[in-house]
Amino acid sequence: MTIKRMIVAQHERALVWKNKTFAGVLEPGKHWVAQPFGEIAVQLYDLTVPEFEHARVDFLVKEARPLMERYFDIVELSDSEAGLVYKNGKLAGVLAPGKRQLYWKGPIEVKVEKVDIYQDLDVPARIAKLLARAKQPLLAQANEAISTVEVPDTSLALLIVDGKFTKLLEPGLHAFWKFQRTVKTELIDRRVQTMEVSGQDILTRDKVSLRVNLTALWQVADVVTARAALQNFVEFIYKELQFALREAIGSRTLDELLGAKGELDREIYTSARGKIEQHGIRLTSVGIKDVILPGEMKEILNRVVEAEKVAQANLIKRREETAATRSLLNTARLMEENPTLLRLKELETLEKVTEKVDKLTVFGGLEGVLKDTVRIQIPAH
Repeated sequence: MTIKRMIVAQHERALVWKNKTFAGVLEPGKHWVAQPFGEIAVQLYDLTVPEFEHARVDFLVKEARPLMERYFDIVELSDSEAGLVYKNGKLAGVLAPGKRQLYWKGPIEVKVEKVDIYQDLDVPARIAKLLARAKQPLLAQANEAISTVEVPDTSLALLIVDGKFTKLLEPGLHAFWKFQRTVKTELIDRRVQTMEVSGQDILTRDKVSLRVNLTALWQVADVVTARAALQNFVEFIYKELQFALREAIGSRTLDELLGAKGELDREIYTSARGKIEQHGIRLTSVGIKDVILPGEMKEILNRVVEAEKVAQANLIKRREETAATRSLLNTARLMEENPTLLRLKELETLEKVTEKVDKLTVFGGLEGVLKDTVRIQIPAH
């Protein structure tokens, strides 16, 4: 016979196996273990690690349940339940559905909150924040148990569960149980977006090739409609703007395009808007940035503009000459009808002459200066 002394510390418990059969639990103290005929095995466990892991745990619960319930808290979850594990009042872990877990009754108080994951897809907000911002090892369990998304205040998110749209998510932190399901989220930006439709080579109605750049502003108005109807928002809007631009330019001559840019913008906006907005996207504005002509066409247009400006200058010159002649004719008629006015004109002329003459000799005294120096002869009729 062999006798062994076994010491179990205050923070320990021991499982005793005799001939590979469970024989009991040893509590703190000194124990003498005799081995008269068979093999006796003792397994020590530290109660500061409350999780009890053993290859034969299912056998122990079934065959010695009363004894196991004395030393352990037994947690058994159905396939539709997850477990939130609290140690001394603090969240410390997550148990997967269908899990059986034993915790030693000891210095660490363990409680498990059961959650019906079929009824409660959403993780409660208070739990979501703890799990999303947890540290290891809790973070690793959280990543396996939940799917989190933080929606910025400029966006909305679509929640898709097992390939089916479920609901819209407002800005904020959201978390969902992902046990036994596939959870995905799609972020949709609600801000006004800018789109550039650049380098479009288009023929006008009179067969002039142009390169046109277009700018448009748009935003998602109805997230659900847009997501259901369109695979790619940007690509769809780009194509519709491209079609509207080609249609508007192809129906006009070059002169019409250059002379009515505002009307062209409105036509493109109206045409594209009708097709885009029925899919939940709002077209805010459309404007042509640049109309680029081929080199030879630029030269021709420059010559045309130059000729037009020369013609306008000649026209203005002729108008001014005609106005000046008409003014002179009116002045002559007034002087003919009014001798005093004529005399004043003579004196004005005398003043201009004397400004440029250094010395002037006159005869006849002051009367000669006033009457004979300058004299305007009125022609006889």
